[in-house]
This record gives sequence, C-alpha cells and structure tokens, in this order.
Amino acid sequence: MSSPVIQTFSLSRDFGDKRAVDGLNLEVHAGEIFGFLGHNGAGKTTTVRLLNGVIDPTSGTAHVLGMDARTEGSILRARTGVLTETPSLDERLTARDNLSIYADLYSIPRQNVAARVNALLTEFELSDRADEKVGGYSKGMKQRLALARALLHQPEVLFLDEPTSGLDPVAAKHVHTLVEHLARREGRTVFLCTHNLVEAQKLCDRVAVMEQGRLVALGTPTELTRQYVKRLDVELEVDPSQVELALQILRETPRLVLGSPKQEKDMITASLAGRDAIPELLSLFVNKDLRVYRLAPQEANLEEVYFALNGGAA
Repeated sequence: MSSPVIQTFSLSRDFGDKRAVDGLNLEVHAGEIFGFLGHNGAGKTTTVRLLNGVIDPTSGTAHVLGMDARTEGSILRARTGVLTETPSLDERLTARDNLSIYADLYSIPRQNVAARVNALLTEFELSDRADEKVGGYSKGMKQRLALARALLHQPEVLFLDEPTSGLDPVAAKHVHTLVEHLARREGRTVFLCTHNLVEAQKLCDRVAVMEQGRLVALGTPTELTRQYVKRLDVELEVDPSQVELALQILRETPRLVLGSPKQEKDMITASLAGRDAIPELLSLFVNKDLRVYRLAPQEANLEEVYFALNGGAA
C-alpha cells in the first residue's frame, strides 16, 4: 500500500484548559472517502484546521500529502480543498464572479480561468443561473457553488465539513453523487466530517468516531457494526403451518435469541446474539423438521455503533 495521504501522530490541540483534540493517531489513504464522525464539539472541525495548517498543534504531528502541516501549511493548502459547514460566499456577486475571484486567489493561470469556471458551473448544474447574484440562490445551490469553489484548483485532498447540513433530500443526494464521483472516478481523497450517520454509512470506505477529542473507533462500517453491535436482527419465513413451532423454538433458546420474537402473518422477526447464532439456530430448526424458506439477517448500522460507543444515549 502506498504511503498515507494523511497521517497524524499523537496530534493534540488545547484551547486554554480545554483539550479539543487529544492524541489523535490516524492514517488515510489515497482515493478513500474517509468519514470523521462525532457530535458537535467532538473535535472534527479543529482536526481539519490542524490538518490544513490553519492552526498549530499543541503537541504531536500531522502530515498531509507528505508535508508537515505545521511548517508547510501555505504550500499544503494550495493542494487541498476545504468546504466548511457554513461556506462564505459573496452574495452580492454572481456565481461566475465568486469562482473567478477565488481562481485568482488560487493562482490559476489567467488564461485558464474562464474555461475552468465554465466547466465547474456546468458540472454543478449552475450554468443557467451563473450570472445571477448568489443572494437569490437556494441553500442547495449555494452549497453546490461552495463545493465547486473548493475544487477550483483541482485539489488532491478534499475536506468536507457537514456538506449536506440543512439541505433537502434532493440536494443532499446531489452532493452525495458528486462526492462519489470525485473519489471513484477522479481518485481524489475525501475527508468527510459529519454527524449524519446515514450519510457516512452510504458513502464512506472507513470511518473514525470521535468523542470529546479522542478517537474511540476506527474501521469500515461493517467492521464497526460487527465489533460493537452484539445483536443481529433477522427476518424468518417458515411454513405457515409451523409458525407456532418456530416461535416456540426461539422462545426456548434465550442463549441464542435476545428478547421476544415477533410475528406478523407468516413472517417472524427476532434478535439473535450475533452472527454466530445463525448456524446453531438453523441446526435446531432442522432437528425439529422445521421448514425454513428464508432467513435474512438485517445488518446493524452506524447509528447503533454510535449509540453503543456512547453508552446507549441518544
């Protein structure tokens, strides 16, 4: 595997007597959509600022694209793009003017600016209103424009801080599609800060969970659900004449089945004590001559992982 695109070692940052990031050790590789999860105040935004050399760490190190964020921040920021949760756009200007001004700030050669701006306006479906003032845009349009601005200089790493916050489902889906396109087709690394667990489950290759500045879990969504959620919900379809027998077996095996199974017509739902309970349960069914037509595990999700890590508190 190639060297990590992002690598931190014992990265910490204090603000007075408050430790916002506490001993963070992290590696992110090229082309990943990497989810950085946590509630507000968990340290996500501070970490992004540290990784881009906007603020210095109190201790520890952060390297992005092989550069030390503390000492090479200005060079680094020319190769990364950042979309903050509340992007600042000049609403008195048009979308085209907003992008053109930032193209100059990013030192894009003047002869290339018009073509680059037009390409982004087209990609983000803003061409029809490119010459209207941004103040009249919807929140979704403003978010797409802000994402276009973050991509003006074709960054190798893109940091997105709550990119779909406040968007309606259609606008959020559009942003999801763009993020997947950037990673899967263009090979960009996306560092996605979010507390939207459904979004992270859908988009991310791996996720890190932060709690009060500390990294408390790291892995793929599947790895985390299997590690932290000990229950596995299943749907069970059996011969209609044997539903009562199936329910009896489930009720009499508390070692394998958690709580009480539920019945809806010929379908039974139950919570098992993990994936390893499935083979033993099926063996019991076979021994009782129970005809099983379907047993479908319902995989846990990141929301359940998150609550498990936080002691079950919503």
